[in-house]
Parts: sequence; structure tokens; C-alpha cells
Amino acid sequence: MNRTDRLVAMVLHLQGRRVVRAEELARHFDINVRTVYRDIAALGEAGVPISGEAGVGYSLRRGYQLPPVMFTADEASALFVGGELVKQFTDASLHAPMASALDKLRAVLPRDRQDHVERLAQRTLVVGRTGSVAPEAAGQRWLLPVQQGVVRRRVLRLGYRGRERAEETARDVEPLGVVFYGGSWYLVAWCRLRQDYRHFRVDRIRRLEVTPEPFEPREGFSLERHMEESSRREQALPVQVWFHDAVLERARSESYATLIEGRSRDGGAEFSLYTWSLEWTARWLLSFGAGAEAVGPAKLRALVRAEAEQVAGRYR
Repeated sequence: MNRTDRLVAMVLHLQGRRVVRAEELARHFDINVRTVYRDIAALGEAGVPISGEAGVGYSLRRGYQLPPVMFTADEASALFVGGELVKQFTDASLHAPMASALDKLRAVLPRDRQDHVERLAQRTLVVGRTGSVAPEAAGQRWLLPVQQGVVRRRVLRLGYRGRERAEETARDVEPLGVVFYGGSWYLVAWCRLRQDYRHFRVDRIRRLEVTPEPFEPREGFSLERHMEESSRREQALPVQVWFHDAVLERARSESYATLIEGRSRDGGAEFSLYTWSLEWTARWLLSFGAGAEAVGPAKLRALVRAEAEQVAGRYR
């Protein structure tokens, strides 16, 4: 963030709070306290009415307001994606207010940014159930440039490391949409290397370049239909698990697939379900401790055992 942007952001930060300490501003903007003092002095010289009291903090004079600040395309995209996750992974009481907020967001955007958000909405899909695991922010640093490639219809050049391959591969792909499922964001794209549709997990991307090369839409491609077909093919793996009755409610809420109940035993019951990732399922089952067991396939049991041994190793 350059200094001009930081000064504007600092006024907005003060505008939304009664009193802010210099140390808080330093942490928020990742600068030192001496830089905060210089920025506050510069804002005062520019006519922004900021008052400060030693040991208390800074505040804006009551009644002072910056004129409305317009969202950038990237900011609007981030708010839209956040809204989609709120609708999918929070209580239903928040769905209507979030939908209303997104409508207001679109209404105040210029036409070109409205079109940007609309194109993103058509190419974004969230697959899950209320209570499912939310994505880890640290692993999603490529999500924004991926979205840019999808919306602008530009070829992406990836350095990608798949789940079963130790080495990194170079791919030129035509991005067709972004999908969230199983706790992760995926890029759905036409891979020019494999000459087929592929799903690239965003947190496994090692390098990414949005090239200036445009590509034509894939005739007849539908993101929703593609995901439905994918779930019916080999990507959806059948597994069997056991849950104790004490954890069953949590298991049902967190599972992004339907749990089909089987035989009862040991104070719980066995269930069948389909998963896109045995690794994710192994870590999920382990989070229940003794309240869950991987029954099959053998690879899932081995993954849970290996994960448990790594955890135990930290306490030796």
C-alpha cells in the first residue's frame, strides 16, 4: 500500500471508531508508531480535523466525513465471495441481510464493475452444507488473480503441484470458473497440457501469471452441470465411517456429503458417504478423536493412522 492510499485508509479507520491509539494504527497498517505520528501530522496539515490526547488516542472531529469511497473491482469481488460463503456456511438468519447487502453493493457500483461482479457470480459455485469447514485464508493467496483470469477470460500460466506428484508441473489453462468444496477453493479450467477439463486446488498453485492471451468460451460448457457430472464420476470416492452417537450431530453438520446410515454398533453407527478427497476425510475423522473411525477403504484407514502417528510424535 503506497502512502496516499494509506492516508485515505487511515481516515476511514478513524471515521469508523471513536478513539484509536497510535499502537493500534501501527499494527493495522503494519508500520511503526513513528510513521503513524508522521501520517497523522500530514493529515492535519491537509485539513483533516484529527484531535489527539497523550495516553488516550486519536479521533476525528464529530461530523467530519469523507465523501463516499468507490469500491475497486477486486474489493467488490472479495465482498461478493465473502457473501457467498456467508450464505452457505452460516445460520439462515444471516442469509437475507447478506443478500440485501450484496444488492446494495451492486447498485452503487459503476456499470463496468457491476458487469465484473455479475460475470464472477456466473462463474462461482459454492458446494457445501451449513457448518462445513471454511477455507483457510493463508492457502488462498492465488484466489484473486484466478478470479481475474476467469472474469477477463485470460489464459493462466500455472506452476502446480498436485496431490500425488512431488514435482511441480507447468500448465497453460483456460479458466472457466471457481468452485468451493471439501474445505478448499478449486479452479475449474481447460488444461492445454492434458486437453481436458481439470480441477486445480488453489492452495496447491505455486506460481501464477495472468497472461494477456484471451480465449474463446467453451461451447455448451456449464459450471453447474460440469460439477454434477464430476460428482457422478470417479472423483467421488465411496467411504465407510463409524461415528459415536455423541458426535453424530456435529458430523452431520460438517459433512459436505449425505451420511447414509448402516448397522449400529459400539454406541454409534456406521455410515456410507462419498468424498472428493481421502486426505481431507482422514483429517476430518481424526478431529473427532475416539468418536469416529475410518472403516474403509484400507487407504483411508492408513491415512488416518499416519496422521495420528504424526500427531502422537509431537508429544513424545
